[in-house]
Amino acid sequence: MSRLLFQGVPGVADATAGQLTTDHCSLSTVSDADGDTLHEECGVVAIYNHPDAARQTYLALYALQHRGQESAGIATADGQNLANIKGMGLVSEIFTDDVLAKLPGTMAIGHTRYSTTGDSALLNAQPIRVDSTKGLIAIAHNGNLVNLGGLRERLERDGAYFQTTSDSEIIVQLIAHSRKTTLVDAIAESLSQVDGAFSIVMMTRDRIFAARDPRGFRPLSMGRMKNPDGGETIVFSSESCAFDLLRAEFVRDILPGELVMVSQDGVTSRQFASGVEQASCIFEHVYFARPDSRIFGRWVQESRDAMGRQLARESSVPADVIVPVPDSGVTAALGFAEESGVPFRMGLIRNHYVGRTFIEPEQRVRDFGVRLKLNPVRNLLAGKRVVLIDDSIIRGTTSRKIVRMVRGAGAAEVHLRISCPPTISSCFYGIDTPSKQELIAANKSVEEIRRYIEADSLAYLSLDGLLNAARGDLDIGYCTACFTGNYPTKWVDVSEIQPAVAAV
Repeated sequence: MSRLLFQGVPGVADATAGQLTTDHCSLSTVSDADGDTLHEECGVVAIYNHPDAARQTYLALYALQHRGQESAGIATADGQNLANIKGMGLVSEIFTDDVLAKLPGTMAIGHTRYSTTGDSALLNAQPIRVDSTKGLIAIAHNGNLVNLGGLRERLERDGAYFQTTSDSEIIVQLIAHSRKTTLVDAIAESLSQVDGAFSIVMMTRDRIFAARDPRGFRPLSMGRMKNPDGGETIVFSSESCAFDLLRAEFVRDILPGELVMVSQDGVTSRQFASGVEQASCIFEHVYFARPDSRIFGRWVQESRDAMGRQLARESSVPADVIVPVPDSGVTAALGFAEESGVPFRMGLIRNHYVGRTFIEPEQRVRDFGVRLKLNPVRNLLAGKRVVLIDDSIIRGTTSRKIVRMVRGAGAAEVHLRISCPPTISSCFYGIDTPSKQELIAANKSVEEIRRYIEADSLAYLSLDGLLNAARGDLDIGYCTACFTGNYPTKWVDVSEIQPAVAAV
């Protein structure tokens, strides 16, 4: 049974309510080929001045579903009331017509999240709605704060009551306990106290706010669309692909350290922090963002095509066919094929209709999770020297299964090429990354990884090659901590701290 959480919904008491049921048959869980991948934490949306703001937010979240598939929520405001509905599951599963009808108002913010399951996950699903001394505030947050330290304890000593364990609520509590006299000043002061990655949208009864952290880790863009009555709707989204679905015009990226407010007086902006070197997440261009999005001032499609071309220049190998690992490797494989002159073929077909559960066969099949999602096209692979293109290797287990699958389809040789450098460090800025002990590249050499995944050869894109591909002609500062271990903020990974040895 999946449940929805209602807060401030007209005619509905604040509570959880059942909506979806699942038959208790023989189900197993599968997630992105046995979990051997990175997960983006979430995507955020905000809509100001639209007669059907909830539905517009629903559509935008639909476009951002790739950024999180575990929970979603929408909060709306009409100048007097602020309602919030959120639940576990996909956007389309949660927000039926009946549910959307319970969210009136011309303003809305939305959130889709990758998280865990259970009651605590439902409570931590966003937006988070707080009734504070500054009034009702709802917040949706993409990223992760890293300097929480004593902030939560200090706030609790000052009388703050936390509904969730999410660091997003700390921002709201900082706002509520600020001594600044205006809300926008309180927000600016609060954001200057936290460190880490945050692209956030916030909403009161009558205003929308959007902000990015001073390093600009996560993307956030502003768009606008004309209404039939001649008015204008302002839209904020983690990725510009949502604007296309809404038929909104892309205006610009929210700047690192910028706080934007939209009210009946129009759009205003202020810098709450400056002078910090930009460190946008380069993995957004490698994997997370949709290729039809423009983030950090550059089209993702262009970056991935350039990654593939540079990968071909650095590590070409005699081959008969270039095959992407769908869907993440497709654009880079196209660039690799064009640069190398070797034909591009869709030698692996992905089943797009695999959910998070499936009925497992009575007799277990080797590598079943991967085979459920991918199937080789044997007539394209048999007897061929195949170059497989993928975006990354995390634990290595999925790569090994795919190599075995292609070889089992009759390939004479299987060469794996990766469109980014080896991932050797965990991310603490909003990506669900395995611990360093689980990252294969942190513990094995490239040759050892090649032997483990059973490929004839293995090569990664160089760090310089990746940076040049992701920058193009722009001067962009990227965070590459997952490839280098050099973090833009102060951070101690407690899992890496060795226990002290007691003296005898």
